[in-house]
Amino acid sequence: MKLSIAKEHLLNGLQAVQNVVGSRTTLPILSNVLLVASEGKLELTATDLDVTIACTVSATVSKPGRTTVPVKRLFGIARELSAPEIEIEVDDKAVMAVRAGGSFFKINGLSGDEFPPVAGLKQSRAVTLQQETLRAMLRKTSFAASSDEARYVLNGIFFSLKEHKVTLVATDGRRLAMTDEDADVPVEAQAEFIVPTKAINELNRLLGSNGTVEIRFSENQVAFTLASEGASGVLVQSKLVDGNYPNYRQVIPGECQERITISREELLSALRRAELMTSDKNNSVKLTFSRNQLAITANTPEVGESREDMAINHQGKDFAIAFNPTYLMDPLKALDEGEVAFELIDELSPGVIKTLKPFLYVIMPMRMS
Repeated sequence: MKLSIAKEHLLNGLQAVQNVVGSRTTLPILSNVLLVASEGKLELTATDLDVTIACTVSATVSKPGRTTVPVKRLFGIARELSAPEIEIEVDDKAVMAVRAGGSFFKINGLSGDEFPPVAGLKQSRAVTLQQETLRAMLRKTSFAASSDEARYVLNGIFFSLKEHKVTLVATDGRRLAMTDEDADVPVEAQAEFIVPTKAINELNRLLGSNGTVEIRFSENQVAFTLASEGASGVLVQSKLVDGNYPNYRQVIPGECQERITISREELLSALRRAELMTSDKNNSVKLTFSRNQLAITANTPEVGESREDMAINHQGKDFAIAFNPTYLMDPLKALDEGEVAFELIDELSPGVIKTLKPFLYVIMPMRMS
């Protein structure tokens, strides 16, 4: 295998795929990136056997071939090279020679034939979205996914492709985030599946502000193909979470007693300050609503207390409710609207945050001492 490639192209390709490689792996080949050189292009693939990422970049290939080398090492070398063009040659013992300017490296690799094959998607169905759309949807939901491995069906995001809509839901049992967008969903592509957190984290990193993403899926796999003009194509393929997602619509409260519109930025800033007076043991802030005023208080015996008053438009009855401040701040950080609407029933019922765009967040209250 012999090729020459722009340093920038090689770095872009390695950056796209290297995150999926774990630092502790029992199979040495899983620390490597598979490089496949063919006419005018270099394809890079990395996998942990659950999530696979592949990226294609342009290169001048004089001798096609395939090999694998440690991805972190090749990335480290490429990043430090000062010349804009890199020459790569691999011998039949999978030893890679890297030349750039006055620099020369030899990296011991493993044969490309040892790399685990990427399973193709059998009978896959597809839906296409704008990358910016999916990126915003993931930003509004992924923070609410569970990290508790005992509840593995919640370790990811639930995708529902139905009735010309793509709906995303994440929950950890204490809060739930949901958003949807209109999309062209063909009848044969209607489905529901759970994409694991690791694949979601990679998508959060790789999705851009332009171009499209094609979502293809089969019974136990999903593939996201990212395409944008002038950029290298990226594929993220993952196993799906096996199991049935709970009926999330059951936890969405019915009619609310109070609906209060609040400035998102002001509320977020006030909650950040209140959180400073909480502790791991006593992690709650109290919201007290009275006529045209919201008081946000935190009281932790071993730390101290704080109170902050905000002017709001509220003509209803006086009442108080307590929440975990982190859970309350997460959606406020992820949204970009100027105002959010709080829908509340009473101090023991879940609270709901909504915006003018399709977004809904349910949060369980905490006991007030």
